[in-house]
Amino acid sequence: MAENKTKATDQSVQAFLEGVEDERKREDSFALLQLMQDVTGEEARMWGDSIIGFGSYHYKYASGREGDAMLAGFSPRKQALTLYIMAGFDEYDSLLDKLGKYKTGKSCLYVKKLDDVDTDVLKELVDRSVTHMRETNPS
Repeated sequence: MAENKTKATDQSVQAFLEGVEDERKREDSFALLQLMQDVTGEEARMWGDSIIGFGSYHYKYASGREGDAMLAGFSPRKQALTLYIMAGFDEYDSLLDKLGKYKTGKSCLYVKKLDDVDTDVLKELVDRSVTHMRETNPS
């Protein structure tokens, strides 16, 4: 059975973010770090080489595959800030309508810069997703 490639590590979140070359993206990343810590109540940890994650949950699929994943997270990617909204977006249309300028993937929210979105709406989106993940994946 394949092992999950993205795992929590002991790398320094602070050092990783200080190494973000683009000044605006670095500033936005530190703001996201604070926002997600406040919303989740969890300390930030590196997941893999480039994702900052908050909290974790254990999953087990019908296929038997199981592992651990972060409750929420983000990564300052070259193209955009990538936020990991683990619950996906199916239940959040009303919030997304108020969020601002963004794109989505399955569980990824892509934002060019934080000024493009309403951070209060973003906080609520992260909070609802984390609540959903905790309720559907009890430890």
